[in-house]
Amino acid sequence: MEGCRWATAGTLLLASLILVNAVSFPQSSRTARSEEDRDSLWDAWGSWSECSRTCGGGASYSLRRCLSSKTCEGRNIRYRTCSNVDCPPEAGDFRAQQCSAHNDVKYQGQFYEWLPVSNDPDNPCSLKCQARGAALIVELAPKVLDGTRCYTESLDMCISGLCQVRKAALP
Repeated sequence: MEGCRWATAGTLLLASLILVNAVSFPQSSRTARSEEDRDSLWDAWGSWSECSRTCGGGASYSLRRCLSSKTCEGRNIRYRTCSNVDCPPEAGDFRAQQCSAHNDVKYQGQFYEWLPVSNDPDNPCSLKCQARGAALIVELAPKVLDGTRCYTESLDMCISGLCQVRKAALP
């Protein structure tokens, strides 16, 4: 794993909680405001966070505060991709690293060596792992770390537990 790291779970949890609390309401023609009026209810966007990974593609986020006692339209968080350089071969697969982090934690009273289960069509951003040499498959976390690929053959990545199409800036 030399030469590649990811942000702490606390940083990612904070971003996830903020995203869950983001407010987005549809406009009706009666209450539609000009772009200028709508933006004046928000503070300026903050600086970009540290990237969730140093290589292999990660995510960074920026926050803004609603300055109004009324509800602000739009989101208070935005994302962009970062660290889009390949990881060194010895770094290994990012999802596999997350599974192996559970090797020293007992599961149902036993230690297992956990291997990644990839390409789950129902929930590609959960951390599902299989015990080596057993048919046991377990969801060890509801969300993989930001920057984990949704599918092995895709550049799309998981951000805050959701599979996002990889592009320069995420919504």
